[in-house]
Amino acid sequence: MPRATGKVAGHRRHRKIIKQAKGYYGARSRLYRTAKEAVERALQYAYRDRRQRKRVFRRLWIVRINAAARQHGMSYSQLMNALKKSNIEIDRKQLAELAVNDMEAFGRVVEAAKAALSA
Repeated sequence: MPRATGKVAGHRRHRKIIKQAKGYYGARSRLYRTAKEAVERALQYAYRDRRQRKRVFRRLWIVRINAAARQHGMSYSQLMNALKKSNIEIDRKQLAELAVNDMEAFGRVVEAAKAALSA
């Protein structure tokens, strides 16, 4: 009985990997074995970095909020405490957006939080 090598399926598998490796440098985009290694590593990085992105952006928002809060005489932690006590529910992403693009509105939020804290 002849030996089945799975030509069509194997060729399709190889083409799929080579297609995923499009744009890679040199042999990594042409040779199956190196392309497969490069694609697998790229997928691992993508998986890891999708999770890291969330952490990185949260840190960025906190840095921006802290810088803007200090211009209004408060630290980040004091501001977040004041916002919680005054029942102002604005998430960090939106606060950072205000801090960067609309300093006046951010100032009003800080003043409202300060007022609730002192009352």
